[in-house]
Amino acid sequence: MDSELKKIMAIDPGAERIGIAISDFTATIANPFTVVKHVQREKDAEQIVKIALENSVKLIVVGQAFYSNGEPNPSGRKSARLADAIMQITDIPVILWDEHESTQLARKARKEMGVKKKKQITHVDDLAATIILQSYLDSLPKHSNYSDQSLEL
Repeated sequence: MDSELKKIMAIDPGAERIGIAISDFTATIANPFTVVKHVQREKDAEQIVKIALENSVKLIVVGQAFYSNGEPNPSGRKSARLADAIMQITDIPVILWDEHESTQLARKARKEMGVKKKKQITHVDDLAATIILQSYLDSLPKHSNYSDQSLEL
C-alpha cells in the first residue's frame, strides 16, 4: 500500500451505541461505516481498535462534547477516557475532536434526505461520526501530515 494513502476513523461515543465513520484512502471524504453497541469502556476500545486494524486506519478521531465555556461536559470526559483506553491497546494515534452538535446535524440531514418521519427517530450514530470525521478532514490543509497532531488529556 502506498505510504501516502491514509484512512482516518472517527467515533461518536454514546451512552448506548458508538457510531463509526471511516474516510477514503485520500483522507478527503468521510463515510458512515457501522454502529456498535456500547458495552464497557475497555471492551468498546477493543472493538474500535479491531475495526481500525481491519480497515488499515492510520488515525482515530474521538468526538468530544464541550460546554459553551470550552470545558468538556460529562459526555466529553467519557470520550476522553475512551480515547485513553484506545491508546492503551494500540499504536494508532488517537485525537479528540469537538463533536459540536453532530447528532443534531445528523438528525437534520436524515430529515432533509427524505427519510420517513417514523424512521427519523432511529439511531443516527454512524451519521454523527461521519459529521465529526468530515469536520476533521475539512480542517486539514491539503497534503497535511495529520500524525503530527497529539492528544492532550
